[in-house]
Amino acid sequence: MHSLLSRGNAIVAYTLSLLACLTFLCFLSTLFVDYTANSSINTVKVVVKNVPDYSASREKCDLGFITFDLQANLTNLFNWNVKQLFLYLTAEYSTANNILSQVVLWDKIILRGENAVLDFKSMNTKYYFWDDGNGLRGNPNVTLTLSWNIIPNAGLLPSLVANGRHSFTFPSEYTVARL
Repeated sequence: MHSLLSRGNAIVAYTLSLLACLTFLCFLSTLFVDYTANSSINTVKVVVKNVPDYSASREKCDLGFITFDLQANLTNLFNWNVKQLFLYLTAEYSTANNILSQVVLWDKIILRGENAVLDFKSMNTKYYFWDDGNGLRGNPNVTLTLSWNIIPNAGLLPSLVANGRHSFTFPSEYTVARL
């Protein structure tokens, strides 16, 4: 006949198979949901300094300082399958040394149930805006973009970009004032 151990094994295997099937159906129910949103980004203050980078070669490199405004309504991104959003603001630019440089300037985690309406005024960046040379001074095309990763309960981990970008120019002179 069947021993107690083989009956327990059959029950556990059936339960795990059923849970896997239900998890897959949950994933399918939100597979085609549109996770796009609009954002409005504006720079308030933009300065650049030329200072030694002691974390690397101690050569003088450009360090940008940005104060920005950010508005976005991300409430429509949440549904029952979204646990949290990982938001990040990136700056993209090109220099003579690099065709494309991307720097993360700010990030935030929004959990389900928290306020997902962003309205930040005159925010400072969370991370330093270092260039690996002298490519920030006078750079005419730096683009700020808000992006996010959706952390679901089950399914894919999409990485999406908001509708709305902001381009600005760094000043052509270094600042010597303390910030």
